Amino acid sequence: MIALQVHQVGQGVAVQDLGRTGFLSKGLTRGGAADRLAVHEGAALLHQSPDLAVLEMVGTGGTFEATEDMRIALTGAEMTAHVDGAAVAWNASHALAKSSVLTIGPTRTGTYGYLHVGGGFETEQMLGSRATHQSCGLGELVTAGDVLPIGADRGGDVGLTLPRDTRFDGGAIRIVPSMQTSDFANETREKFEATTFRRDPRANRQGIRMDSDGDGFATPKALSIVSEVIVPGDIQITGDGTPFVLMAESQTTGGYPRIGTVLPCDLPRVAQAPAGAALQFQFVSLEDGAAIEARARAAWAALPKAVTALVRDPATLQDLLSYQLIGGVVSATDAPLDRG
Repeated sequence: MIALQVHQVGQGVAVQDLGRTGFLSKGLTRGGAADRLAVHEGAALLHQSPDLAVLEMVGTGGTFEATEDMRIALTGAEMTAHVDGAAVAWNASHALAKSSVLTIGPTRTGTYGYLHVGGGFETEQMLGSRATHQSCGLGELVTAGDVLPIGADRGGDVGLTLPRDTRFDGGAIRIVPSMQTSDFANETREKFEATTFRRDPRANRQGIRMDSDGDGFATPKALSIVSEVIVPGDIQITGDGTPFVLMAESQTTGGYPRIGTVLPCDLPRVAQAPAGAALQFQFVSLEDGAAIEARARAAWAALPKAVTALVRDPATLQDLLSYQLIGGVVSATDAPLDRG
């Protein structure tokens, strides 16, 4: 059996995929990877489906041994990574030989790192997904001693990389109006957009608290709201005026007012923001939001075309002459500076 043996692992490491759909009416949110873009990036690096299961790591990874030759990719929050003691690049794919030991250490940037394997992890499926949904008791966290089975790999190149984007340092988050946006006064909504928030350390896969200076963001209609459907990305305002961005394992219903909803394509930026990172929310119309989301989905689907070689082979460089590889060469027998 092709598998990864887990010798040591950090807290919160779990098998994830793109989550479960169709169970919202039963009280189960989609769940799945906190950074869905990272799942698509790993799939592009291994030229396989993004539907395959991956390993999500929070803060630190672990030590894993390959039972057979396999391919791996590393995406999401950058972590220290070594194979048999030799450092390997993040946001890239690599060969992992039989009996080799992969060590993944703490994060350098971001929050959630991802380990992908050729063929995907083939842990037990529950309700059509392999995603671990901790708040609902579906699946368990990875622990030392586990053996994680891996599916059949169709094969392909390794030593591939993708450019990293800026989602690991906070930044601008686009939101659309939600069910109660109009319940907030115009000046409150304007203040919300003008406020620079800090990602609070109090965060998990259910929601992330947004901290800021000054007064909170209240609405006089907060106590009259009937509990209704909730989706990941909703920004709830609690009784003390504090915003919480709901994430992959959010509840399915709630009665707190929602000032807006984060576009799905921007949720990875919220998920990856480290504690203390600055975030600022910007309202866009539903029409503009739909167009932005469509463009993002197209860009995610096109990621395989953006993959390049991690170490470029000079034999394949059509623009080799532009590198001026022989610039600055002088003759050993005809040195102008030696002539009087």
